This record gives sequence, C-alpha cells and structure tokens, in this order.
Amino acid sequence: MNQFIRLMLSNILAPRFLAIFLSIAFLTLADGPIFAQYEFTSFTVVESIVPGGAGRSRIISATEERNHEDYVSINGKDGRNKSSRKDIRMETFEEIKLLNFYSIAGLRFQNIAANDAVINSKVNAMMADEWELISINSGVESDAGEKDGNGIFITRFYFKREK
Repeated sequence: MNQFIRLMLSNILAPRFLAIFLSIAFLTLADGPIFAQYEFTSFTVVESIVPGGAGRSRIISATEERNHEDYVSINGKDGRNKSSRKDIRMETFEEIKLLNFYSIAGLRFQNIAANDAVINSKVNAMMADEWELISINSGVESDAGEKDGNGIFITRFYFKREK
C-alpha cells in the first residue's frame, strides 16, 4: 500500500512540480520584464507658506515622459553624473493655480478650503480616468530663522492603473 501511494503521488506531483519549476526558471532567466501590469503617475502640490501672499502655489503634473535610465550613473564606477540638466528639465507641464496660505492680512482659511476643493477635483478627475490613488507623501520647508520668511508645503499624490 505504501508503494502504491508513493507511485500515485509521484505521478500527480511530478508534472506539477516540473511545470512550476520551468515557470520559475523562465521568469527568472528572462532578459527583461515579462509584462508590466500597471502604469504609474503622480502630481505634486506646492503650496506657499510665505507671509504676505508673495509666494506661488500650484499643482504640477508632467506632460512628457522621461526614462530614468537616461540619467543614471553608478557611484564609484562612472564618476560624476554628467547628465545635462537641460535634457532632464521639462519645458512643458500642466500647472494649475492655487491660492497661497497667507495674504497680506495673514493666514487665509478661505484659501486653504479653496485649494482643498481644487486638489479634490484633480484627484476625482484622475480616479474617473481609472487611476487608483496609492500613496500621498508630504513635506515642509519652513522658516529657518528670524530673517527667512520663505517656506513651501509639498504634497505628492501617486496613482496606478492597469495597462
């Protein structure tokens, strides 16, 4: 009986094991990506926290694609990265105007509410275009002392969708 079970298991498992092994070998030995299931995009919200309303607040989105591999160098091997800033820079991009957090009178809560409405509109439009919001990251560069009245609040929204 023991030998019969072993024979049955070897006949059942061998083809499956071989198929799994060959699939893994094919996927790991392939030269490049087999198939990317998703595409990704992002936009950045830059909100000025400069007192007096002197700053600029915007939603910025890329309108062109860039291949990161065109600008790569390996530290210690290639020396200094000699990528041209001119080649990396994007001359055309989508820019949506937002209001600054501050006006001459100080912090304007109406401006913050208006910015929220515009940002929500952008996110809703992206989602209606089948983009899924996957991450939001933010950071602040704020007043660095008595004589520094500059500051920005940056938020990046990352999306993905099936290709």
